Amino acid sequence: MPTFSIENFGCRATDADAAALRRSLIAGGLDCLDDHAQADFVVLNSCTVTAAADAQAREAVRKIHRLNPGARIVVTGCYAQRAPEEIADLDGVAWVVGNSQQTQIPGLLREFRTDPGAASDFVPLARLDDDAMSLARGPAKILTGDIFAQTAVQVAPESGIKGSRTRPILKIQDGCNNRCSYCVIPFVRGRSRSLTPDVVVDEVGKLVAAGVKEIVLSGINLGSYGRDFSPRVALVDVVRRILDETALEQLRFSSVEPQDVTEDFIALVASSERLAQHFHIPLQSGSAKILKAMHRWYRPALYAERVQQIRCALPDAAIGADVIAGFPGESDVEFRETYEFIDSLPLAYLHVFSFSARPGTKAAGLDPTTLVAAPVIRDRARALRELSRRKAFEFRVSQAGRTMRAITLARGGPDWTEALTGNYLKVRIPGRHAANLWFDAKVEVDVTVETVAEEGTAVSFQE
Repeated sequence: MPTFSIENFGCRATDADAAALRRSLIAGGLDCLDDHAQADFVVLNSCTVTAAADAQAREAVRKIHRLNPGARIVVTGCYAQRAPEEIADLDGVAWVVGNSQQTQIPGLLREFRTDPGAASDFVPLARLDDDAMSLARGPAKILTGDIFAQTAVQVAPESGIKGSRTRPILKIQDGCNNRCSYCVIPFVRGRSRSLTPDVVVDEVGKLVAAGVKEIVLSGINLGSYGRDFSPRVALVDVVRRILDETALEQLRFSSVEPQDVTEDFIALVASSERLAQHFHIPLQSGSAKILKAMHRWYRPALYAERVQQIRCALPDAAIGADVIAGFPGESDVEFRETYEFIDSLPLAYLHVFSFSARPGTKAAGLDPTTLVAAPVIRDRARALRELSRRKAFEFRVSQAGRTMRAITLARGGPDWTEALTGNYLKVRIPGRHAANLWFDAKVEVDVTVETVAEEGTAVSFQE
């Protein structure tokens, strides 16, 4: 049986795409391997949110080609959609397939297996900007097209869901209608579009029937779910249907923008023990001036208000944030505003990004004199990560002594198993256990991660 391996880079949405692609390839008759060195086909699902993400994908191609020169490498995802010819030049790449054509990958590999010469029939389609695409100089074939022609979120077959990740990601929304000045994602994902509520509920039901106990709802801009329907459907409406019409034991949300964390949304999460008390709310900056330059739709006061509303309704909820260090024009004053603003909030963790100019975005065309020097960006990112570690520790300490439900994951050690609580604490359950099991864990904080917990307790830790 032909074999494939797959590696994902980027956010939960790309993770969901990779999982869907994996299931489609398995349904198409390929055997999935964990080892790139042994696979006939290697699929890399790329990210392009930063220059570092691009570099990571290129390095992965080079490494896999060295380890397995005979493998046919398929690069797909956001980087493939944005810069297909750049990837096609890399040795070892057989096909570059954009997000716009990702669902064709199973058929592409099937055709190659039955007729290896068929791959030579591929011709490039139109670039995103509608200019003609020139042939790649390398041997790779390019298959991409207009991402804005996408009208639906693709749903993968359920074949192969058993034995996959413990907490599958269900992507119910794709694309984004916002135009943040630093973000290339709308140009590689297209306009916002949603799965219909009936399809969402049906997919959740299938996952539950397959034995899944927790699902993570995701999207590129999850809070905009249902705005493309007429009449509109709100995210809270489809969540209520999931709770009413399925037996799912726990539902978790991926990132939701501050303006979409409404009182109704917070009240819904607080109303059901089946909804994880975990909010990830992108911040990006604590400076009103920088938020305006970023074309974000809120200011620090609104963000703080939403965080406090969550804390009042759900005192033990985990609240995380994204933040960008070194956006053009960010002086020491604006950075200090961001640092102190974050420090004042009851956040549990941060995802810190160093600013990276993305081709085609407004931020990439800003006055060069506004750019922040690379060493300064590194220092600011380092300071924010240290702040994140302190915030994470403070949150863990605040949870010490509580007993809460945690679901076991696939990772563990000789005498412990990693598990995750509803409020996003990673804990170590004593003993080796299968994944996808619930435990009532009494949380103890161990900053050294060396102490073994007593029977019936769990030790929280930080990666």
